[in-house]
Amino acid sequence: MMSPDASPQDVLREEILADARRQAERTVRRAEREAEDALQEARKEADADRASRRDAARREAERRRNLVLAAIPVEEARMRAQRTEEVLEAIRDEARLRLAERGPSGAGGEEYRRTLVRLAAEAVSNMAGERFVLELGAEDLKAVGNGLADDVRKAVGRQGLRIAVAPEPADIETGVLVRDADGRQVVDNSLAARLERLWPALRLAIGARLVSDEPEKKDKEP
Repeated sequence: MMSPDASPQDVLREEILADARRQAERTVRRAEREAEDALQEARKEADADRASRRDAARREAERRRNLVLAAIPVEEARMRAQRTEEVLEAIRDEARLRLAERGPSGAGGEEYRRTLVRLAAEAVSNMAGERFVLELGAEDLKAVGNGLADDVRKAVGRQGLRIAVAPEPADIETGVLVRDADGRQVVDNSLAARLERLWPALRLAIGARLVSDEPEKKDKEP
């Protein structure tokens, strides 16, 4: 408080100082409010950024999870197809082995001879001409070559046929090669060739059976 004896200059100076203090206080309070507002806004932005990053991380985790889940059936199908292919190849190899082991010296020799007659007659029946040569593997030539041509001729039952067995063995193990006398028509009815021709259809049938049996096996599992 000013003294009663203060000069007008002192009073003016005091009022100026008081007004300056009031303005300074207002400026400080305004700065404090603005600072608090800025701090609150920064906190909100930080919270929003953390929430956004959490959401982004959650979405990325969900995306990766979905990718993994989507890949499971694909991988399962790939492994099943691979396993099916392995089984089919094993079956094919076993069939090749068994066909190679067939012959007049094996079990059912007479049945094998009838098979040769049927294979040769089937080929001749679908070929033009009257003169044909039967070619056999070395073992078959020795064991069933004699009389085979007559049996095939009778099985075909076509008039005017002249059929002979080649004196030299063919490069086959089992079955028969049939060619006309001029060598322009050749039918490979060796058992290995027959398997190769029939294999696509057999493969489809066996593969379908393997696939259809798979759910039954799963159902029986504890």
